[in-house]
Amino acid sequence: MSALRLAALGYEVTAPTSWEAFAAKMEALVAAGAAGGGQLLMMPEYACMELAAAFPGAGDVARELDSVCAQRDRLMILFRGLAQRHLVWLLPGSLPWAEGGVVRNRAPLIGPDGGVSYQDKHIMTRFESERWGVQGGAAPRVFETPWGRVGVAICYDVEFPTLVRAQVMAGAWLILAPSCTDSLHGFNRVRLSAQARALENQCFVAVSPTIGLAPGLATLDENHGYAAVFGPVDRGFPDDGVIAAGVLDQPGWLFTDLDPARLDAVRKDGAVFNHRDWPSVGEGA
Repeated sequence: MSALRLAALGYEVTAPTSWEAFAAKMEALVAAGAAGGGQLLMMPEYACMELAAAFPGAGDVARELDSVCAQRDRLMILFRGLAQRHLVWLLPGSLPWAEGGVVRNRAPLIGPDGGVSYQDKHIMTRFESERWGVQGGAAPRVFETPWGRVGVAICYDVEFPTLVRAQVMAGAWLILAPSCTDSLHGFNRVRLSAQARALENQCFVAVSPTIGLAPGLATLDENHGYAAVFGPVDRGFPDDGVIAAGVLDQPGWLFTDLDPARLDAVRKDGAVFNHRDWPSVGEGA
């Protein structure tokens, strides 16, 4: 497998006044990610919810959900076109996906040929279940890319070790964790969990958060975090396992070159064998 240049976005939330303004923002962001050499571009969970500002009902939690759900097909046409035009793999965050009377939180992974695979969020936060009625989707899976298998763990999902472990055991060497958190508590839960998943699986985990204030929106009114990539805490890696990190609440692309061969090396001859020594359920210390 060859090395991957990953671009993880600290996404500045704004309040677009029209569909065209939102589409222009997406075009500019993807163009900048591609210009920086990004081969796989990752945006945050629910980034597209800012589009609710362009429709009636902004400021109301339920109406914002409905207005963005109604734009699903249009959003997918936009995202697929961006991946094809800029010849990148694109994870444009996640979007609320209404189908058959059920709403799920779904992240599309789009190839440069426009092909799409999906990962649903599996475990809902209180806000999603209690305020929106969003339901959990399919269990975590892995996706084939030119750089090997990758997994997607949407925000809260990365806080549960067995979900990511299943992806790693299925061959994922990189876990993408798009997130949307309205407090530093929330961001730090995601950040610390991503670091733990990277340590215990001797893999890479990347975080892409929403950032900034949009007081006119009920859903994305306050957002905190920074883009980051974490790896094993072992030989050949930084002492703290932080491969790259942005600055708190400062938006922009974070570019990182990731080589899966480095993981093979540490799994074979690390100071410890976290990946190999994962205990079975009920196994004693």
